[in-house]
Amino acid sequence: MTFPYKLVATDLDGTLLRDDETVSARTREALKAAAGAGAAHIVVTGRAVPWTRHILDDLGYDGLAVCAQGAQVYHAGEQRLLTSLTLDRQLAGLALSKVEAEVGPLALAASRDGLDGEVLVGPGYRVQEGPRPAVFVQDPAEMWAAPLNKVYIQHPDLDDDALAKAARVAVGNLVDVVMAGPGVVEILPLGLSKATGLSLAARRLGVKAADTIAFGDMPNDIPMFAWARHGVAMANAHADLKAVAQETTTSNENDGIAVVLERLLRES
Repeated sequence: MTFPYKLVATDLDGTLLRDDETVSARTREALKAAAGAGAAHIVVTGRAVPWTRHILDDLGYDGLAVCAQGAQVYHAGEQRLLTSLTLDRQLAGLALSKVEAEVGPLALAASRDGLDGEVLVGPGYRVQEGPRPAVFVQDPAEMWAAPLNKVYIQHPDLDDDALAKAARVAVGNLVDVVMAGPGVVEILPLGLSKATGLSLAARRLGVKAADTIAFGDMPNDIPMFAWARHGVAMANAHADLKAVAQETTTSNENDGIAVVLERLLRES
């Protein structure tokens, strides 16, 4: 019997990464063993490349990574973007006006396209701490001056789920809206998801959805689970993702990825 998958797709935050943004030795060993059994590992994250690169470097990762919710397919070994999809800024502005008409003023941040694209942070937007490049701007117009891959929105009163739901209703078919983590609601190009980016990367590797096991923890992982043969939610995952997962493992703090891979390796 051989290892049942050719591709192991993992989200980063809340999944591959522990809460201190490190990857455990056990998980590293399990991924290495899966690779030895013929399964490539691919990171699939909502983070854009500049917010992902230091983690890939720490892992010694030189393959393809899907970043920015699928907008970027990045070759870590060659340090270059293979694909990069940008958000239509006129449509995004219209979408934001529709959301604000329903829920009131929003705090905004925006992720610029490219290998070195900064995240521009507007007044009132709460930034999560970490080694991530962020530039604070007082004039929100600065956010729209160069190509973007996404816009982040926050509301002073609504929680993440409520904001994402209200925004989705307000924008209709102009753009897509995803909840990607605590305090992270994003506006994306219509039709973009982790599944679209992962399918592009998998095609380059000659691997199919039927060969893929995927791990995640948030609603933005739902399309990836729908695409892959087997979706594994972390114990700490959002209820919406657990509802569509084929399996739930232990938490990101308790080596949930390794638990599943070790079992599959024993069985193969």
